[in-house]
Amino acid sequence: MKYIFVLLGTAILLLSCNVRKEGDIMKQSLQEKINQFANTEIKYDESLLNNRQKIVVEKLYEAAKIMDEIFLDQVYAKNIEIKNELEKKDTNESRLVLNYFNIMFGPFDRLDDDKPFYGQTEKPAGANFYPEDMTKEEFLNWVKDHPEDEKAFTSEFTMIRRDGDKLIAIPYSEYYAEPLKRAAALLNEAAEYTDNLTLKKYLLTRAAAFLSNNYYESDMAWMDLKDHTIEIVIGPYEVYEDELFNYKAAFECFLTIKDPLESKKLDVFAQFLDDIERNLPNAEEDKNFNRGSESPMMVVQEIFSAGDTKAGVQTLAFNLPNDERVREAKGSKKVMLKNMHEAKFEKQLIPIAKIVLNETDFANVTFDAFFNHTLMHEMSHGVGPGKITIDGRETEVKKELKETYSKIEECKADVLGMYNNVFMIEKSVYPKEFEKTLWPTFLAGIFRSIRFGISEAHGAGNAIIFNYLLENGAYAYDASTQKLSVNEDKIYSIVKDLANKILVIQASGDYEGAKALIEQYAVETEPMRALVKKLNTIPVDIRPIFQIEQTLGL
Repeated sequence: MKYIFVLLGTAILLLSCNVRKEGDIMKQSLQEKINQFANTEIKYDESLLNNRQKIVVEKLYEAAKIMDEIFLDQVYAKNIEIKNELEKKDTNESRLVLNYFNIMFGPFDRLDDDKPFYGQTEKPAGANFYPEDMTKEEFLNWVKDHPEDEKAFTSEFTMIRRDGDKLIAIPYSEYYAEPLKRAAALLNEAAEYTDNLTLKKYLLTRAAAFLSNNYYESDMAWMDLKDHTIEIVIGPYEVYEDELFNYKAAFECFLTIKDPLESKKLDVFAQFLDDIERNLPNAEEDKNFNRGSESPMMVVQEIFSAGDTKAGVQTLAFNLPNDERVREAKGSKKVMLKNMHEAKFEKQLIPIAKIVLNETDFANVTFDAFFNHTLMHEMSHGVGPGKITIDGRETEVKKELKETYSKIEECKADVLGMYNNVFMIEKSVYPKEFEKTLWPTFLAGIFRSIRFGISEAHGAGNAIIFNYLLENGAYAYDASTQKLSVNEDKIYSIVKDLANKILVIQASGDYEGAKALIEQYAVETEPMRALVKKLNTIPVDIRPIFQIEQTLGL
């Protein structure tokens, strides 16, 4: 009898040790995931604001926090429940999970193809925009059988839900009525302290849009901002989170202040928008001169970001709005986040470049090439096909390319970013020697992006570029040294060729062509795998510690 108890006790002890060991491994794994993001203070020059503007910024910061709330729900139906559960547990392990949950805006790892790091449930492709059990075929069949529902179902600003055996579209203004009313009230309060009339108009019309679900007037007002210090964009914009169709827009906010000296330097670029379109390497009949040519550009200091743009990897710049009606009337605005560029160049790009590039190319990596590529990337979002005609039917590129759109569009912007920077050299905007810094700086930047995951739009776009240029001899990989180099004699022609392929896919709304390009080139090849492995000691991205949060503590 005593022998049985000894055996039982030994078994319990071994089981206990194994549980502790598994728990320790899980904690270590979570800490390693958290360590992928380097805590970085994001400061801004508060002296650029007067006392009334500081009140405006505080109100807008509070409104931005509401975008965090809404986006958290958009990502996954159970997110709020999971977050509450983790906060109640208050153990070492739950605090680690909650920490990474807050970075990722959910229990899915955005750096690991959205695999769950907490729980076993796979992330729905349509996030929480659609019923979790709804298939793509069910949606398409419903729209086919109910053509009167197509506009509402494919709208960027509706949630799709079940009503008995029916599918219905619910406007964001109705589905998120309570938080949007709070956000609208804060925008209205901020408008009361705003002395700039164009900013006041944007805030008032955006507050009204939250309640009406019609964002057109406020997007137009945002494009008309003039002589302003506070630059904010807030609301539903990007469609990356909807991996089922790329239809539904996620809520976000960029709260920034304009850097007047740096913004002034960009004035020269606005005059070249039509020239850039004319110079694109695609058929003349596919050129798009219908988008407005105002194309304001500015450099800003980020004060705070929220929602979609804060989840996982941080944004360097943005090009909005996405509404093709606004783009045709007024173009789009390119906003460069200078303090984010400085943080990422120091903590990521230089360390990555030192590892992946040979000595000659590493010596040519510069901050100006990094910053200017982002600028041209954002300008390139504003050129090329937008509204298109397929078999006599008027449509848009994003509607035809469905879930492939974001990956193809990001790939286009980066390929044309390089191509158009060469064009700026030809126009004498940059000196000829800038070209030597352009190619290796972007090549190092590819490895900054693909570490975000090649299932993510930016990572996939960069994987396509890397593999296509490597395959065609624009890049060379030395397996013995595990270093990359640029073939300056070939790279421009190969970049031009890839740009043409992407523009043709977009102009023709070639969904199957887009899928084929992604399947062939948005993959992890052996050189990519070997180089990414060498980067495991470098943070994948920064985790912003915003000065305003430390100051206001809201």
